[in-house]
Amino acid sequence: MRNRIKLILGLGILIVLVLSQGVTLAASANTFPDVIPLPNGFRPEGVVTGRGHTLYAGSLAAGAIYQIDLRTGEGDILVPPQQGRVAVGLGFDERTNYIYASGGPTGHAFVYDADTGTLVEGYELTGSSPTFINDVIVTRDAAYFTDSSQPALYKLPLSSGGGLPDQSAVETIPLGGDYDFEAGQFNANGIDATPNGKTLVIVNSFFGTLYSVNPDTGDAALIDLGGDAVPNGDGILLSGKTLYVVQNFFNQIAVVQLDPGLTSGEVTGVITDPDFDIPTTVARFRNTLYAVHARFSILPMPDTAYDIVKVRRSH
Repeated sequence: MRNRIKLILGLGILIVLVLSQGVTLAASANTFPDVIPLPNGFRPEGVVTGRGHTLYAGSLAAGAIYQIDLRTGEGDILVPPQQGRVAVGLGFDERTNYIYASGGPTGHAFVYDADTGTLVEGYELTGSSPTFINDVIVTRDAAYFTDSSQPALYKLPLSSGGGLPDQSAVETIPLGGDYDFEAGQFNANGIDATPNGKTLVIVNSFFGTLYSVNPDTGDAALIDLGGDAVPNGDGILLSGKTLYVVQNFFNQIAVVQLDPGLTSGEVTGVITDPDFDIPTTVARFRNTLYAVHARFSILPMPDTAYDIVKVRRSH
């Protein structure tokens, strides 16, 4: 009898272990979903990864920012929509846990606390008209913003540790050198920087051209793609010497291998996905990219569905 009891108990434990393992495997299979839904009517444009496995998406509709847990795909509104604000491209500073939002046609930039969603500071970058503050990259020393409607970058100098400046410290950096500008068109769009922050990379959506830019002078050098171009280039992501260029209306991400001096490059392939629906910006998490769908080809309505899709990086 005692042996039979031991056998029954042993079988019970084994069944529990098998069931537990099955639950664990099922839970693991459901983590980091391939498609992440956003609130209906959200009108996303920019995304950026924050601390841990957190992703932030910005809204063209009144500047809301949505916070997402990439493990589960679940999220909530971190920054509520507010009249007169816009969130286009987003940047993130790990040191301060601040989110930087480009203000599009407002000519402004907004900095939010990622812990609370509260506005830390707002800046008027330009009073020029037209203007479209499109994207931002945060380096060790400054935050740089592109303007799709003016041949200039805007700089917010940062103190040690990422401290924010006063409004009076905002700088306008005219783009010169090889930079081409076409009035009335969408020009400078996505922006990134080398790890040391000494060189910026920008894409011109209208011409499909890439430039390396001196952040102090604004002198832009054309990156020679050997006759290729990246038209409709939107958000960009620099990873080592690989540059990912989101080509929105082409529903693809161009993969560009750059030379060490950032003087030339080669388009070595494209990343596509059946779920792509006019992606505008891309963020990296480990070996994956997260592309947000702006769905510019349809009229945005309060019940329009939006999402973010995960794709594998290409080297």
